[in-house]
Amino acid sequence: MIGHEYRVRIDEGGDRVESEFVVDPGVLAELGFDPGDEQAVVEHTARFLADHQPVIDFPALVYLDEVAAAYGDYPVELHRRMTPHHTTTAASGFDAEQLRWLQELSRQLRVDSIRASTAAGSGHPSSSLSAADLMAVLLARHLRYDWARPEYPGNDHLIFSKGHASPLLYAMFKAAGVVSDSELVEGFRRFGSRLQGHPTPVLPWVDVATGSLGQGLAYGVGIALAGARLDRLPYHVWVLCGDSEMTEGSIWEALDKAGLYRLSNLTAIVDINRLGQRGPTELQWHLDTYQRRVEAFGCRAIVIDGHDLSQIEQALHTARYADTPTVVLAKTVKGKGVPQIEDRNGWHGKPLPSRLATSAVTALGGLRELRVTPPPPAPVNPIPTREVPPITMPRYERGTSVATRTAYGDALAALGARPEVVALDAEVGNSTGAERFAHAHPEKFFEMFIAEQQLIAAAVGLAARGYVPYASTFAAFLSRAYDFIRMAGISGAHINLCGSHAGTEIGPDGPSQMGLEDLAALQAVHGSTVLYPADAVATTSLVAAMADAPGVCYLRTTRGAYPVLYDADEPFPVGGSKTLRTSDADVIALLGAGVTVHECLHAADALAGEGVSARVIDLYSVKPLDADTLASTARDTGGRLVVVEDHYPQGGLGAAVLASLAQLGIPVRFAHLAVTDLPGSGTPAEQLDAAGISARHIVAAAHRLVTAKP
Repeated sequence: MIGHEYRVRIDEGGDRVESEFVVDPGVLAELGFDPGDEQAVVEHTARFLADHQPVIDFPALVYLDEVAAAYGDYPVELHRRMTPHHTTTAASGFDAEQLRWLQELSRQLRVDSIRASTAAGSGHPSSSLSAADLMAVLLARHLRYDWARPEYPGNDHLIFSKGHASPLLYAMFKAAGVVSDSELVEGFRRFGSRLQGHPTPVLPWVDVATGSLGQGLAYGVGIALAGARLDRLPYHVWVLCGDSEMTEGSIWEALDKAGLYRLSNLTAIVDINRLGQRGPTELQWHLDTYQRRVEAFGCRAIVIDGHDLSQIEQALHTARYADTPTVVLAKTVKGKGVPQIEDRNGWHGKPLPSRLATSAVTALGGLRELRVTPPPPAPVNPIPTREVPPITMPRYERGTSVATRTAYGDALAALGARPEVVALDAEVGNSTGAERFAHAHPEKFFEMFIAEQQLIAAAVGLAARGYVPYASTFAAFLSRAYDFIRMAGISGAHINLCGSHAGTEIGPDGPSQMGLEDLAALQAVHGSTVLYPADAVATTSLVAAMADAPGVCYLRTTRGAYPVLYDADEPFPVGGSKTLRTSDADVIALLGAGVTVHECLHAADALAGEGVSARVIDLYSVKPLDADTLASTARDTGGRLVVVEDHYPQGGLGAAVLASLAQLGIPVRFAHLAVTDLPGSGTPAEQLDAAGISARHIVAAAHRLVTAKP
């Protein structure tokens, strides 16, 4: 059978068309069956078509007459979407006219990248020029996308991990007909324009914000996970990477998880143009080294000339129908198409001067207005409206001792009844509590192992597909992924994070395991919500509230078990607080969150025994803070406030309280108890006392404020 011609019959609108293709034994073998077995060829091809419903436009994919007989009428429906090419070369998969058109499209993308960046006076045209051929073939022939319906669930996804090449991305949008030429040239990088210096989801065709290198591929893993494991949709995720970012550890975390989960719906296209910002990249054009590294992570590497349109076509086609994640390693020339800057250092991030830009555009053939009609996305059934079933959240009796990390796991497992709720963890699920979700909903749980950057990125990718992800690890280890959290805020992504084992309270593990910076870091993220419950009831309520809150939500949990303070039905709205002790005789207020609420209560009891009435406030919502309660408390107590936190003093609870009161213009006499020295090992009680945040230190601080002269 191999090497013989198969006659392929394609029904186009009722007209019988016959085209002859030659079976490629290499590709047949790659598709997973014995190419010498005629029956296997027939059966596997039928299954392949039924699964992927492709537009047939490449000689390696063969449709046999026997398939229709073996599998009934279903393939006949597929016939109507097939496109025969009568003048096809086995090397390229497109005819001479198509080749010329793709060359023109590549030139248009280059011209528009130059024009936009020169008009703006800034940008990265050289990085756009090197990838123009890659993106021309992808846009015209492989990116299955309904540009009029960016929300369509069957659309492919395109992520520019090298977000600085935004002139190229926006030029693609122009070629697709969704951005006008005037917006491209007059709006790029301008104040108030949606065509920002790096892509963000203010554009409906952009899933995630990029520009911080090394992140786009990791987001792609999350989107691909949703397609392969949750949506069960045939879309493909394409990620354009730069060679400089291939030194980022997050790239290899992404490839590792892509290989682990066998995300065959994910393709990375690496633009290896040899030059970075200040000079040559680490590996320059050593593509063999890139290839070995990619393959070591369980992904397929395809090495090509990134300016040979035939090789690009072959690679992208192979990637689309591979059974593993694919990385196309494309050797390119930075500044390609403008001889004056080709492969020349010093042009990164610099627009072409006006005279050079004019001559370059002229040499490239001038302005064009080509419009791309891409292959349509695969038809998918409408996604049914997700109905929220009745959910029974866990309940805890007042006075029983429960760790908030345990309550997090219990609440998350219950909340998993909502179809959109998914969970991820970084190989500490038995400590964070996330393993309870994994046991209850294994099909919606994704283990990211010790790869915190990929943990956050996968959550962002899942959120881009409409899921509500909860990602957990130790609070201290979220710092490794902070840039991903920061960028999630820029994307406007709704992700829920849980940082367990916070503060010195964890005890003997020592400072490397203590989250002491997390409240400051997470409050600084744009649009974030920061929550720190003191007991299991508050934790349960807040875990549920996070599912419907916008943006990046962070829940801080405690390692040890502490008494339940509230009745099971007590509400905990985001932005609220709870007053645990109060009277008209209060002369001071003790403000805490999490573990320090319990210390504040002990201190209040001690003060009461000494005749000092102290109000106790549980500031479980750190951001947004309950400003009204703060203001009334300050007025009632003569401005005497003691804020206690198991966190470094910079940027934590105390800083949030002071900022809120300053905005209200309320004067206070303020004592701030926080962790000021580097902790060591010890019991939780020893740690809290050594840090100066235990009950006895709170009592002493209260006495100083009460006895101080105004």
